[in-house]
Amino acid sequence: MIITRFAPSPTGDPHIGNIRTALFVYLFAKHNKGKFLLRIEDTDRKRYKEKTIETIIDALEWLGIMPDNTDNPIIQFQRLEIYKQKALELVEQNKAYVCTCTAEKLKASREGMIKRGQAPMYDKSCRNKGYKYVAGKSVIRMKIPENEKIAFADSIRGKVEFNSDTIDDQVILKSDGYPTYHLAHVIDDHEMEVTDVIRSEEWLPSTPKHIILNKMLGYQIPRYAHLPVILSPSRGKLSKRDGAVGILEYRKMGYLPEALINFMVFLGWNPKDKREFFTLNQLIEEFNLKNVNKAGAIFDIEKLNYYNKHYLKNKSIDELKKLIDENILNKFIQFNLDKVICLARDRMEKISDFEKTVSFLININVNKDMLIFRKSNKQSTLKGLSASSKSLEDIKTFSADNIKSVLEKVVSEQKLSNGDVFWPVRVALSGLEKSPPPEQIAEVLGKKESVARIKKAINILES
Repeated sequence: MIITRFAPSPTGDPHIGNIRTALFVYLFAKHNKGKFLLRIEDTDRKRYKEKTIETIIDALEWLGIMPDNTDNPIIQFQRLEIYKQKALELVEQNKAYVCTCTAEKLKASREGMIKRGQAPMYDKSCRNKGYKYVAGKSVIRMKIPENEKIAFADSIRGKVEFNSDTIDDQVILKSDGYPTYHLAHVIDDHEMEVTDVIRSEEWLPSTPKHIILNKMLGYQIPRYAHLPVILSPSRGKLSKRDGAVGILEYRKMGYLPEALINFMVFLGWNPKDKREFFTLNQLIEEFNLKNVNKAGAIFDIEKLNYYNKHYLKNKSIDELKKLIDENILNKFIQFNLDKVICLARDRMEKISDFEKTVSFLININVNKDMLIFRKSNKQSTLKGLSASSKSLEDIKTFSADNIKSVLEKVVSEQKLSNGDVFWPVRVALSGLEKSPPPEQIAEVLGKKESVARIKKAINILES
């Protein structure tokens, strides 16, 4: 059975890169009818934030990609003795060694290597000394084999090969008794029976260390897949300004989970055809690591807005009513809320756009110059507004269809153009250069308010 894991560090709210990895890991597991497990890598106690664990689970639940062991995830901080014991066993087996070098000595050694044009690595001065581990005074390092080829088949990148002479004798147990990531995750992956490790490409250079550690510990080596990094629009490192904010910030900003899922999966994966929109179940059916790109993926907020707008337009009025803040909805309580939401639905990019999109219903400011269409003039505009006002007052059933028919009749009977009638009526009702059609706005406002706004616009134009 395929078993994968998502292993975040609770040092801050998970961002788009973390959750994109979780999504790919989830999709791979579910496509292969396997398990998707959660592990909390919380050994960095200086940066540890307890609330982050709750945030991580909340984000996964919101997106609908819940791990199979949410109620009982592996917690690394509860396993410190296991890691320490394994590190000491490797020392006894001469596969690792105790290093007593001070920070000052290590710094001087690396600086000397740099001056000599060498890659800065540990000089292995403690490698054959046989020191005993003393907490607070020493660390434990892997004894990397010399001049060996470390090769593996990356599920995304194909064959990858390293020479062991380019690999540092990595610290696996620190002086405070805490394991490094390298040791802890290898042990945990083995005990969780993880078959496939899917992670960011930043871990690619560390993979040979992990392969060596698996061999030292007598473990079966999992398959590895390294995902492309997510780049800013300028192809640099993704920053908060570009979109590297906590994933739940997107929920606060008014994005839908299905939009984020669709957006994130295209940050690296491609269905190899022109389809753009997928449900989570469709992605589970389609997902394949062979269709994941090697090159970095560009984060484009406009693309996310595009997806979000698509999914908003396909939401029912009742669904949107539950998503929009109740306090904001109450500002429009004098109108038919279903019609107000319908008016906003096709124009929102985010749920948080709702109030801004229909604010003209309660606050309007008409610009005199805007009332006249670019191909019209003051006289024709006044004629169109005046005739429209009178005709709208005579409508018995004030519906969008009837309102549109009346305005079309004004155009025909008064020998005017659409720009002489529809444009100024729309501006009179909304005060905006771009807004919904006048018949839709008028239906929401009602006859009395619509006629009043048109008459006010006539006064503005005549003044």
